[in-house]
Amino acid sequence: MKICDFTKPELEKFRKECNFTDIERKCFDLKARDKTNIELSMELNVSESTISVVMRRVRTKITKVLDWEV
Repeated sequence: MKICDFTKPELEKFRKECNFTDIERKCFDLKARDKTNIELSMELNVSESTISVVMRRVRTKITKVLDWEV
């Protein structure tokens, strides 16, 4: 699942319903613009491993929202 592949309305739905933390929201927004984990890590000044952990939480939250729709 690539975040950049979602439509604008879907991205907005995730922003509203996923209850992202600040760093999760920043990562989500950057991934929506098709940035790599390396680019996220450089822009947010955190390690790539931190980005991996944050993105795992983001994907979990998105999956829960998608599961609620079914």
